[in-house]
Amino acid sequence: MADVAAIFKAYDVRGVVPDQLDESVARATGAAFVEVLDVLSGPGAVVVGYDMRPSSPALAAAFAEGVTSTGADVIDIGLASTDQLYFASGRLDLPGAMFTASHNPAKYNGIKLCRAGAAPVGSDSGLRDIADLVAKALTDVPVSGSASGHVTHKDLLTAYADHLHDLVDLSGIRPLTVVVDAGNGMGGHTVPAVFADGPVTIIPMYFELDGNFPNHEANPLDPKNLVDLQAKVRETGADLGLAFDGDADRCFVIDEQGDPISPSAITGAVAVRELAKHPGSTVLHNLITSKAVPELIAEHGGTPVRTRVGHSNIKQKMAETDAVFGGEHSAHYYFRDFWRADTGMLAALHVLAALGEQDKPASELFADYERYVASGELNNTVADQAATVAAIEDTYAGVDGISVDHLDGLTVSAGQWWFNVRASNTEPLLRLNVEAADRPTMERVRDEVLALITGAPVEEN
Repeated sequence: MADVAAIFKAYDVRGVVPDQLDESVARATGAAFVEVLDVLSGPGAVVVGYDMRPSSPALAAAFAEGVTSTGADVIDIGLASTDQLYFASGRLDLPGAMFTASHNPAKYNGIKLCRAGAAPVGSDSGLRDIADLVAKALTDVPVSGSASGHVTHKDLLTAYADHLHDLVDLSGIRPLTVVVDAGNGMGGHTVPAVFADGPVTIIPMYFELDGNFPNHEANPLDPKNLVDLQAKVRETGADLGLAFDGDADRCFVIDEQGDPISPSAITGAVAVRELAKHPGSTVLHNLITSKAVPELIAEHGGTPVRTRVGHSNIKQKMAETDAVFGGEHSAHYYFRDFWRADTGMLAALHVLAALGEQDKPASELFADYERYVASGELNNTVADQAATVAAIEDTYAGVDGISVDHLDGLTVSAGQWWFNVRASNTEPLLRLNVEAADRPTMERVRDEVLALITGAPVEEN
């Protein structure tokens, strides 16, 4: 029997197929989802989509069996990106389930769940209850799968593309040539629909849907997975490069010189555009985005609000503050006009609009949003996460000119630098992010904190 506790994470379901996640788990999850969200007395149906992984269609079908066994109906949108599933949940006003393991290797799969209107389902908003019911069903009375509800198939890809075009109009920009690396993921499904017409010429890379990822992992956060895209941008003289992760809800941007543009710079640029449309609005940024992001928001008349990392936190805070936009340094971008959900494709359209509405190359345009030097996220295995973080805090707390907060992990700030250390929820890791006004300062602070994490000697300041 599957270890349910091991695969139900803080925000989704994720595990190795079929050792941890199989059709019996998916079926039980479908039935539990209906019960916890009280679907039968509400919308009466659940929308389901799935990615290109070999196991996804069967898992999605099993989940649908679990849903229909309760008497609820299923709207099956078939192959989809995660943000396309969010679009369907918002447009149809139905709770949804997306079968994907995002950027994870081929052996994994998972389920991303949402309430009607793409509202999140996290550990404190239903996911823990679903996990409990799944564990009970697998132990006591497995879901039979005898259907009484109905499954309807609905193609929403064109409607998804049209909605994005309504939010960002590219018809008036200068012609652009853009290399897109879909990583054999769902970007190969959505990009052709979104860019079917208009002034953007796409040079495709790895658009063939293949959940075995024959070219490279669909994880643009790892620099080695950007190498092919960077080379193709330089080779073709393209204006820009875009890289999507496996489920195409995140987008990474490469300038015309083949250099990555920081997701914090993208957050700042999109925030400025949204504030131009919605003056005085609130914009969210998680605590590991660059210090430039809240500066830019304030400079353009917005109210910056700092949040914890993670989509459930961002979406909840967006609802509380009516924020127009939110960005994370992991390249998740959230839009009020997209049901507060994250969509890499809409962020990409904003980037293309910003570039195409003026004459500067991308490297010059986005340099205006890059003010500081960052380390990138550094992960280190530790024996005792809490004790290590406490030792780091003891080193810096109480020092003149240094402040400490615990919004998410430990953040230590001084005038010219800051760093954040957060414990992974699923692995014995500490995640370190450092930013400073210049590279020597960043490297000094980075090395000091890494020495504390790894136990190496620390030189006196």
